[in-house]
Amino acid sequence: MEKKDLLEKTTTLILAGGKGERLMSLTEHRAKPAVIFGGRYRIIDFVLSNCLNSGLSKIFVIVQYKFDSLVRHLDYGWKNIFSTERNEYLRVLPPQMKVGNNWYQGTADAVFQNLYSIRRDKPEYVLILSGDQIYKMNYLYLLYFHHYLASSVTIAATEVDIESAKRFGVLQVNENMEVIGFEEKPKKPKTIPNSDDKCLVSMGIYVFNSDVLAEELEQDMNDKNSHHDFGKNIIPRMIKQGKRIVAYTFHNPCYWRDVGTIDDYFKTSMDLFEENPPFNLYDENWPWRTFQTQRPPTKITLRSDIREAIISEGCVIDESEIVRSILSPGVKIGKKSQIIESIIMDDVIIEEKSIVFKAIIDKNNIIPANSMIESNNMMYNNTFTITPSGIVIVPRHF
Repeated sequence: MEKKDLLEKTTTLILAGGKGERLMSLTEHRAKPAVIFGGRYRIIDFVLSNCLNSGLSKIFVIVQYKFDSLVRHLDYGWKNIFSTERNEYLRVLPPQMKVGNNWYQGTADAVFQNLYSIRRDKPEYVLILSGDQIYKMNYLYLLYFHHYLASSVTIAATEVDIESAKRFGVLQVNENMEVIGFEEKPKKPKTIPNSDDKCLVSMGIYVFNSDVLAEELEQDMNDKNSHHDFGKNIIPRMIKQGKRIVAYTFHNPCYWRDVGTIDDYFKTSMDLFEENPPFNLYDENWPWRTFQTQRPPTKITLRSDIREAIISEGCVIDESEIVRSILSPGVKIGKKSQIIESIIMDDVIIEEKSIVFKAIIDKNNIIPANSMIESNNMMYNNTFTITPSGIVIVPRHF
């Protein structure tokens, strides 16, 4: 099949309704895919950029939890690049209760409740993605793999060590990469063939034949004991029934992060400072798109000391030290302040002679002069969240 035909016959669904409970300090007022990452991006920008760079232009975004800022971001930064004249679109699908009287009960239910939208273009393939992961992938290779192997479902998977596998859905495959077993967060994960220490985990990325998807979803909705989830119910049942499921191993490059916890989010952000970062924001051949407001250039005074930092547009840094930190647009740093291993989000003002160490400061906060934001400062214990690893989270201020 030609590239154009394959892309034309594919509809993409991005599941972006997650509550992100383990990121709650950052998701109390926003959906997880709307969380800021890398200074100027939202997490959902990375999967959308992957779609755009792969040539996919028929995209549904399924939302649910506190989706206002997410939808606004999509409206301002993404919808205007798709041409309706060429049958391109990016459409947001909030819960409408067109099937039953419930909100989305799980990932499978979210897709089932929107089958009417999917069927409108009569796609041959449906690509299902998560809107809250950080990675680079050309989905065209995944679609070709699925098409030529004539699979009912293809699951994108990546290799991890046994200890890491305990946090994910683990695939058991044979030597032909056919999926013959699946376990969610197993205590003793099964390793891949010819390896004693590597496991294959699901990335939550699926390609379904559209007729198979509709059949499986309808069967799942009739099961009163189902959680209506792809990983917990749909895939295990298909394996049990002997359906053809194939694993596509993601290698190029093998960097994929779910950023499911504050510690994961923080570590993934700090990865950006490596000399050759495993996730590259600066690849001109694979641009990362986002919505950008009109802001002036960043201003840095002569006596500032800045090392291993990502500084977004519109920042003002006045005689301060910035080390291994990310500053989002519009951040103001007062004189003689120190920002060390921290993430400072949009329009935060840190007044003079303040110290911020290993912290995440959410947007629009004003940190008073002479403040000390770090985990050993006992005065903040009842005010801010502090993770077991010592990361301080200053919640969003309105």
